[in-house]
Amino acid sequence: MTQQRRLNLVLELVSERGTVSIAEVGDALGVSTATVRRDLNLLAEQRLLTRTHGGASALGSGYELPLQYKIARQSEAKTAIARAVAELVAPGDAVALNGGTTTSEVARVLGSSEALGGGDAPGVTIVTNALNIAFELSVREHVKIVVTGGVPRRQSYELVGPLVASSLRDLSVDLAVLGVDGLSGRFGATTVHEGEAEASRHMAAVARRVVVAADSTKLGRSTFARICALEEVDLLVTDRPAEEAVAAELAAAGVEVVVAPA
Repeated sequence: MTQQRRLNLVLELVSERGTVSIAEVGDALGVSTATVRRDLNLLAEQRLLTRTHGGASALGSGYELPLQYKIARQSEAKTAIARAVAELVAPGDAVALNGGTTTSEVARVLGSSEALGGGDAPGVTIVTNALNIAFELSVREHVKIVVTGGVPRRQSYELVGPLVASSLRDLSVDLAVLGVDGLSGRFGATTVHEGEAEASRHMAAVARRVVVAADSTKLGRSTFARICALEEVDLLVTDRPAEEAVAAELAAAGVEVVVAPA
């Protein structure tokens, strides 16, 4: 196991449990107590957790892990979702992508798509507020990149603020593909940060079709900031059928559901 992956796993444990002991981390990762101590000290120096006597604790209940430390949970599911989303994109389309692990995977699939390559005109235009997506796709000849204005958030590499809206005001895109932290009937599509929610909301407003790309762990839950109501979502692409109550909410809101093949 690489050090980076081990650090990711430590942060995931702390995030999930709130407080962990050295012994708990050692047992979960199968490493020595000395290794755990070094990892906890390193993460504490980077202000990603608080070191305690005999362990560590999360910085706060609302703390959000930086994107580079997020393990792609349900990674196979996210890849399947990304492939299914790519099937919705036709040559010449303009697609808005917000930030996140799922939309980053969508960007990779679009960037490597042979169906969208060839010809003099761009195979696809990507409009994004995510700096990591823009950087990764900037070397793809068949992709035209449009980056919104805004101020970057360290946790997610997403640009936020009023410049996002002004950048998007005169644009029109075929699809807005949104990664979310929650999707429910009562609160709609949600994320953890209000600035990111606002940016995603502006993307949805200039799109002919709004697609939420979310694995099944996001369904039926809500987080702090609303992006849009469920009725404003045209299509959900996910990895497995929703539970009965959530499926009923989606149907009532007129949301089409695509379950990505494994």
